[in-house]
Formats: sequence, C-alpha cells, structure tokens
Amino acid sequence: MNYSNSPSDTTILHDLASRYAQVSAQEVQQERRELWRRHNSLELTRPLIYMRGGAAWREIPDVVEQRCADPLFRSVERDLRYRLYWASLNDDSIFEPWLAVRPVFSCVGWGVVGERHYSTQAPGSYKIDYPLKDLDADLDKLRIPTHAIDEAATSEKFERISDAIADVLPVVVDRGPHFRMWNGDLSTLLGNLRGIENFMIDVTDNPSGLHRLMGRLSQAVLAVHDQAQDRGHWSTLAHENQAMPYAQELDDPSSDAGPISRGRLWGYQASQEFTLVSPAMHEEFLLQYQLPILNKFGLVAYGCCEDLTQKITMLRQIRNLRRIAVSPMANARKCIEQIGKDYVISWRPSPAEMVCVGFDPQRVRRLTRETLQLARGLHIDITLKDVETVQNDPRRLAEWTRITREIIEETA
Repeated sequence: MNYSNSPSDTTILHDLASRYAQVSAQEVQQERRELWRRHNSLELTRPLIYMRGGAAWREIPDVVEQRCADPLFRSVERDLRYRLYWASLNDDSIFEPWLAVRPVFSCVGWGVVGERHYSTQAPGSYKIDYPLKDLDADLDKLRIPTHAIDEAATSEKFERISDAIADVLPVVVDRGPHFRMWNGDLSTLLGNLRGIENFMIDVTDNPSGLHRLMGRLSQAVLAVHDQAQDRGHWSTLAHENQAMPYAQELDDPSSDAGPISRGRLWGYQASQEFTLVSPAMHEEFLLQYQLPILNKFGLVAYGCCEDLTQKITMLRQIRNLRRIAVSPMANARKCIEQIGKDYVISWRPSPAEMVCVGFDPQRVRRLTRETLQLARGLHIDITLKDVETVQNDPRRLAEWTRITREIIEETA
C-alpha cells in the first residue's frame, strides 16, 4: 500500500456513505425494482418518473459543497452528495446498495485530438477543432482503440476508496469497456471527430469516405466490446438504457462484478447528431453501423434528445429494441401513435417548460396531463433531463416530481 488516506477526508466520505447506505436499504427501492422490471418487460404499470438533473446540480448547495481535499475523494464526495440529494426528490430512481467505480483505462481515445475552445462566459459552451478536417487524407490518423486497463492504478483507486467506506457501503469495480455509452456512441463519435456540418456535406459530396469512417468506428467499438467480453469484464454493472436498467428478460444490476455476456445486458445507442438527416440517410450512414453493436445485447434503448418522429418505422429493424426516446423536439402524439404497445415510450418533456425558465405548476400539469392522456394504456415513463438551470430555486425539482405524481394518479 503506497498511499495514505487523510483522516478528515475519510471521515467525510464515511459519513456520506453511511447516509447513502441507509437510503439504498429502504424498502421502496425493492418496490421500484419490481415496477421497472415489469414496465421494461411491457407489463402495464403506472407511468414511472426518472429525474436526471444536469448542470442545474451546480446551483444546489447540498451537491456542490465539497469538503474533501484529495481529488479522488472529492470526486466520490460529489457523487455521494449528488445521490443523496437525488434520493430526496422522490422520483422512481433506484439507489443501489453499492458504489461502482470505473477502472483507470490506458486507452481512451482515437489517436487524434479535437481541441476545445471554450466560451469566456462561465460555465460556457465550446467549439471543437475537428481533427478529421479532410476525410480522405485524415482517416488513417485514427488509432484503433483497445480495451486496456491500468491494473496498478485501478487497484490503488479501488483500495483507497474501499479503505474509507467499504465497511458501510460495498465498493466494486465496473470493468466494462471505456467505449460504451457516449464513448461508444457512433453518432457522438462522428460529431466529435468530423463535425455535424462537415458530415452532413459528406453524405452527398463524399459518401464513400463517410462510409469508410463509419465502418471503422463501428468495427473498432465492436472489437473493444469483444475484447472486454473475452476477458470477462462485462458484468451487470454495465447495463445502459438511460433509465433504471431492470427487465424480466435480463439479469438485475448487482454488486457481483462477475463475467456475463452482453446478451444479458441492456445496450444503448443514440443519433442526436442525425436529427436533421432523413430516415433513409440515417439508416444508410448510421443505423446499419449501429446494428452489429446493438445486436450483441439482450435489450436495447435508442435515442436521447433527437427528434425520432419520422424514424420509428426505421428503428423497428433493431430486433431487440425495447425503449424509444421521445424528446422535447419530437411530436409526442405522432411518436406515441407509432410506438403503441410495441415498445416503452421514454417521454422527455422540455426542461425549459417544466423547471428551467420560471416555474408554473399549471403549465406542468397541463403539459403532463396532455401527454399521459395520449399514452393511456401504453408503456410510458417520464424523464426530466438536461436541466441546465433551476434559476437558483432547487425546490422546483421536488415540486415537479410531486405534481407529476399527482397527474399520474389523476390519469390512471
């Protein structure tokens, strides 16, 4: 052991972990597990509520307060404070009785750097200097990634956190590959490497070059997933579905980090950068490259903030599709009509209309009631996500959850 944990930092983390362990042991967690299992297996339940905060957490004192000095402990402290506040909102999120930490990966990129130029206004956005400026000339600059873990650094990270809190909250390592979720999302990768405007020109001016790029990205992500499978590094800690990853057909999330096949897990891909691309071009330049990755998983969730209104029929090609995102930009009525009872409707109301720009309970009630009435008798959950601000009024989040529960009861 070549480290020494600060006693004061350890005390802070231990207290937070103890409080979180009490939350995770509440009986309601098991009730929520059963609800999500049934819901994601297309059994009719009440609409479920999933709160995914966003940048608004920086406006919540209970979350941003940081007392630990050590950088690693500060990151764990923030995670635990975030979970404790999240649990207080009383949505249908499940708080698991363990803390999963990620390994230290020794391969996390593609061998090229897209420098980010940030706004001078905090917190600000940024513009990427896309590394693949000339699609044909720059393509071979990409380094094919591998599933590579720095075992020594990972062991030290695990031991330090475990020494601080494992007596009250189990600590486990999620050794699933780095290139999953957004790091393995082909649309996100394309946007970061080539740029949205550039690839939208490529679809007509250089389709063969774009196909080569997408083929390379798809094959690389799939290869990394296969490498992790061969090493026994996929586990039930690696579910990804932008909700609570329970389903009767799959293994429950668990602190047992033992090996499992992807066929027992949720998989996820999105297409945010393809929002303005036609269904035909979406299928040609994205979906066909996502399918080999998605087909390895037991069930699949698709979509994030993009408008999929015109693409529901196309998505039916995903044989294991179970959840479809209906974003604020989508036509909820048309999406609900097309999805019907075939899939779970993951409705994401506009956070601006709900909590970000003023807070009008009557507006929340009206918009929620309208959509739930459209989805009566269907499999729908409500995700409040991408909450960039609550205008320094954190009470809005718990109040939104309370009102949403009222509307669910009224429309049941």
